[in-house]
Amino acid sequence: MNTLSFWIAVAAVLLDLAIRVTAIIIVPRNRRPTSAMAWLLAIFFIPYVGVLLFLLIGSPRLGRGRRRRQSEINKFIIESTEGMDEIAKVDAWPPWLESVVKLNRNLGSMPMIGGNTASLQIDYEKNIGDIAADIDAAKRFVHVEFYILSSDSVTEPFFAAMARAVERGVKVRVLFDHVAALRTVGYRQTKKHLTEIGAEWHVMLPFLPLEGKYERPDLRNHRKLVIIDGVTGWMGSQNLIDSSYLKKSNLKRGLHWKDAMVRLRGPIVAGLNAIFITDWYSETDILLTREAEPRESVTSGETLDCQIVPSGPGFAEENNLRMFLALLYSAQEQIIITSPYFVPDESLLYAVTTATQRGVRVELFVSEEGDQALVYHAQRSYYEALLRAGVVIWLYKAPTILHSKHISIDDDVAVIGSSNMDMRSFSLNLEVSLMVRGRSFVEQMRAVEQRYRDDSRQLSLEEWMKQPLRSTVLDGLARLTSALQ
Repeated sequence: MNTLSFWIAVAAVLLDLAIRVTAIIIVPRNRRPTSAMAWLLAIFFIPYVGVLLFLLIGSPRLGRGRRRRQSEINKFIIESTEGMDEIAKVDAWPPWLESVVKLNRNLGSMPMIGGNTASLQIDYEKNIGDIAADIDAAKRFVHVEFYILSSDSVTEPFFAAMARAVERGVKVRVLFDHVAALRTVGYRQTKKHLTEIGAEWHVMLPFLPLEGKYERPDLRNHRKLVIIDGVTGWMGSQNLIDSSYLKKSNLKRGLHWKDAMVRLRGPIVAGLNAIFITDWYSETDILLTREAEPRESVTSGETLDCQIVPSGPGFAEENNLRMFLALLYSAQEQIIITSPYFVPDESLLYAVTTATQRGVRVELFVSEEGDQALVYHAQRSYYEALLRAGVVIWLYKAPTILHSKHISIDDDVAVIGSSNMDMRSFSLNLEVSLMVRGRSFVEQMRAVEQRYRDDSRQLSLEEWMKQPLRSTVLDGLARLTSALQ
């Protein structure tokens, strides 16, 4: 070895050592231990690639400008909703609920508001048709925001309704996630169609570094919502696309998605619109405050208390995770969780298993078949611990992907929205959840859960322990990457 080669080798060894020592100092700072450990493993095993990935996607926070806008909106929401959380409690709340409401208000700024109605719907194509019918009644504005939005044969009624709204002079604004759109069949056609019908549209969290528009590429806006005139609102788990997502691999496997949406009426719709206003402001610097005025309560029939809970990297805390934990520890009788991607961190796993040890019945609905290999195997790695703790696991039969995301607590409270129960939804995605207090809504959810149960099979510990070794190895390896997914 000549002198030059020797010093190059020494420099490489010293650089490698410096990377590892620096990583130990920097990576764990203000980071969840599981995430820190995953990053350290990546950097130690593949140092140069690991460092490059960490520099690219290592920060779970949105840019400073977006965090500033979120702070401004939070202040606006708190000021404009002062006093709206003084609910007339006709029916007594569970004794623990007030503290959960306060938690959500402190973290997400939104109050619990009474005087609402909510209808839970799980028919995929009917949901699209019903939303289109509501758009046909719009007089002032239509706000549309979806993680995935596609112009295809199934969504054509929705696009046609938006076109008719524009022709009537209604302002139609549309947001959809940029990176998700790039991966969606027909992206160019969708953009062209939106422009042709006269909608004002923008992509969310654009990844366009050559244009100076750059956010960490795996921070995504995962919300799904529609607001019509501030009077009617829709939210839930369903994207605006054919239920197969039109991917060749899905069509080959016969996969299609099953989702749940909730139709809202009452003053809570103004809260839902505030989420859209926040995201519109983040993408355009235009604040639509004139269209955010609160609406009158629904006065006929049984009404519900509702609270919007926004979450994501624009907030200092993991709002959705903290709400879920508070509810799980508050449950006295039963917890029923539906999540397509259930990859808990330590705190959530402990909350679920502690509930069963307290004598609370816990049921978990997941899909028998997965659409994302890493997440699917990471999720499976938790089944043994959950089954041993007494959690009842229902596998929704293939080829359907049960994509609904909701949880019910006793007979009193339910949560529905876009948030999965995994570390991506807790830390990396912008999500929105709706917490509802009211037995009539929980009864709707119980009926939906029973329909899931009828189309599922129960997984036993005995069956699970017969898994082949290769599956166990894959599950364990995927679990190691779960903090980075």
